Amino acid sequence: MFKQILSRPVQVLALALGLFTTGAHATDAPLKIGTTAAFAIPLEAAVAEAGKQGLKVELIEFSDWIAPNVSLASGDIDVNYFQHIPFLENAKAAAGFDLVPYAPGIINNVGLYSKQYKSFDALPIGASVAIANDPINSGRGLQLLAKAGLITLKPGVGYKATEEDIITNPKKLKILQVEAVQLVRAYDDADLVQGYPSYIRLAKTFDAGSALLFDGLDHKEYVIQFVIKPENKNDPRLAKFVDIYQHSQKVRAALEQAHGKLYQPGWES
Repeated sequence: MFKQILSRPVQVLALALGLFTTGAHATDAPLKIGTTAAFAIPLEAAVAEAGKQGLKVELIEFSDWIAPNVSLASGDIDVNYFQHIPFLENAKAAAGFDLVPYAPGIINNVGLYSKQYKSFDALPIGASVAIANDPINSGRGLQLLAKAGLITLKPGVGYKATEEDIITNPKKLKILQVEAVQLVRAYDDADLVQGYPSYIRLAKTFDAGSALLFDGLDHKEYVIQFVIKPENKNDPRLAKFVDIYQHSQKVRAALEQAHGKLYQPGWES
């Protein structure tokens, strides 16, 4: 029913301008960062700025939300940037990864979108609703439905909510679970869709700002994190790159280009 999303080819962006050598990680080997399409453009700007400062960086883009942690755990990359802490904790519990958050990035809005209906009241009985199929992002989708007044959830379940936690569903919504990166394609088929503005902007199929409801930027648990193996915590290349990402004006401009106003920094300026 849902169209298959066309993933971008895995891209490797390498800059070999100058050397950066100091401390236990004294090497001219590039810092390898894994990410996904939604976060690539600002990271590319940070890689370019790092190159100007003599720091080599390779940016490796993955087309799914599993490979970046597998690659990091196996040592193929040094850090990844695509997930918030609830997603990381779930991945660690499921696969036994020894991974930790290193530094905060940005927090994105997530919204509920409809191609056909202009309000929640207009949704018919039995309307189809597409939400993410992974345990953490589906919980975020259910929280959005509860905020919209379409369902009620058991008190206190938070981002761990599942369909079993739904107490009332007066419109008898049919909840369809879809891989998160494919939700943008579900917009054409479902009556209501949980949407990620970053992926919507990449797809260029509808207005990322047209959500009937956003979940707000006050859920700090959803700040995207730079994630590492614990033994990498003192890598000076990593510290330098994160500082560039958080404070470079060119990176900030790239963030505005990629996310518009639907994000905010998760770090103290």
